[in-house]
Amino acid sequence: MSEPVIELAAVCREFPTDPPVRALDKVDLRVGQGDYVAIVGASGSGKSTLLNILGLLDRPTSGSYRLDGVETTALRDGPRTRLRGTRIGFVFQSFHLLSHRTVVENVMLAEVYGKHPRTGRQARAERALEQVGLSHRGRFAPDRLSGGERQRAAIARALMAQPALLLCDEPTGNLDSRNTEAILDLFDDLRAAGLTILVITHEDEVSTRAERRVRITDGVLSEAP
Repeated sequence: MSEPVIELAAVCREFPTDPPVRALDKVDLRVGQGDYVAIVGASGSGKSTLLNILGLLDRPTSGSYRLDGVETTALRDGPRTRLRGTRIGFVFQSFHLLSHRTVVENVMLAEVYGKHPRTGRQARAERALEQVGLSHRGRFAPDRLSGGERQRAAIARALMAQPALLLCDEPTGNLDSRNTEAILDLFDDLRAAGLTILVITHEDEVSTRAERRVRITDGVLSEAP
């Protein structure tokens, strides 16, 4: 059996307020290669804290987090940053596209801060756009795209590094129902191609499209029907 992409074991995150606040409480989670998992929860349930842990943007107070077979909790900042940049693709509610760059240039920016060769960068960006069905918009400015197309461009940027995990935070929060459906169809296609996808959402329409649902309540994770 291959290593899971995500393996959390007894993860806690406590903030040193007075009294202390435990945002995550002994969280266990295993996500295998090619899984499509939705984590659902209300505001204040611990979703954002869990996202920051999974994305290597924060460290747990205790417990273990293995990403693609690598124990992350003791890694120094440099190796953590490199692991995050090569193994995780991020998709957010806001698209974070630069208005003064074309779509293909925005996708190319995914490699600017990594140790990727400049040679072939545009071709790789164009392939990523093709993967999300947006190759015909590569020379456009982002403000000429619909909301769904902007999110597709952001997903293409996230795919540039060929990550082990696509980590999505409310990815349809700024989209209407038609564009939401198109993005969820794209996630289905990416998952069918073998990509591991984890979506954090409060929307039932989004979470029910996932293969598996997990609920977070007051920092405690449980399987959802």
